Amino acid sequence: MSARTFELSSGYTISRVIRGGWQLAGGHGAIDRQQAVSDLIATFDAGIWTYDCADIYTGVEELIGAARLRLASERGLDVAARMKVHTKLVPDLERLAAISRDYIRGIVDQSLRRLKTERLDLVQFHWWDYAQPRYIEAMGWLDELRREGKVRDLGTTNFDTPRLAEILAAGIPLVSQQLQYSVLDQRAAASLAALAANNGVSFLCYGSVAGGFLSEKWLGVAEPSMPLENRSLVKYKLIIDDFGGWDLFQSLLGTLKAVGDRHGVDIATIASAWVLGQPCVAAVIVGARNQAHAVANAGIMDVSLSAQDRAAIDAVIAERRGPEGDVYTLERDRHGRHGSIMHYNLNAGRT
Repeated sequence: MSARTFELSSGYTISRVIRGGWQLAGGHGAIDRQQAVSDLIATFDAGIWTYDCADIYTGVEELIGAARLRLASERGLDVAARMKVHTKLVPDLERLAAISRDYIRGIVDQSLRRLKTERLDLVQFHWWDYAQPRYIEAMGWLDELRREGKVRDLGTTNFDTPRLAEILAAGIPLVSQQLQYSVLDQRAAASLAALAANNGVSFLCYGSVAGGFLSEKWLGVAEPSMPLENRSLVKYKLIIDDFGGWDLFQSLLGTLKAVGDRHGVDIATIASAWVLGQPCVAAVIVGARNQAHAVANAGIMDVSLSAQDRAAIDAVIAERRGPEGDVYTLERDRHGRHGSIMHYNLNAGRT
């Protein structure tokens, strides 16, 4: 591993900053397709050559597939092959009880078509409801596809410690888990990190900038009132409330700003660099609004926090109240504050 790369599995290396694809989904406003493809290639040129998407991110796999084709056409197949793409497989909540091998295979084949490739680099499996116990069976079908050569590596998304242990005990060769991890949310650092370290599972982390809350925009401003302008902000505002409220959040922002000033970077860069320095973390997944933002994100990999920096940040974190519990437990409670804002059946009717 270098400051900029991480060997996620034998012979498979990713950039330590991954370009998130959720902002290119239709729910975030109209997308200029040609500009989006150009931006994805600019991200590649900035040194972020690993991309994250999902079967449920409307239109995103197709955009990344188009970027891959353009790279191949303009620069050759060898250059295009450097682009690494991770997708998620998220069976609809209403399909879990009757999930089948054909359903799983169909989603993988769909991703292969959209991404214009013969093999998916990493498929990250998500399961909405543990009361439906067939997630190990479903992962076994994914492993069949890995052995067939349609998938290189397998990962999970948002599984808690007991269920991840079950999957590993079943002999599924996991290399990663995607999960939420930030200076505001360290649920992953407890039992799950120990399990991951003992089994060679690395973390791919989203939420490192808390949907934009970890930025200068929110430093020194009054606490916003609900409802906020989008579901992402609502989600992370709940995490701020659990962390300790707006005053403690402001203290954290001030500390991150002081550290950033020492390094000549912004709050978001320091917040993401802190996550990169945590045990088991292979990469952070970040969005990019434009090409300039992509270049700035690449700078995360060049920040090396000092012991003084880490101590200052950790001193504020030590005052937190939460969030507590295992990874994604709050979000799985469909009647709770966190779970009630989730969307569960995003594959229904899609082709």
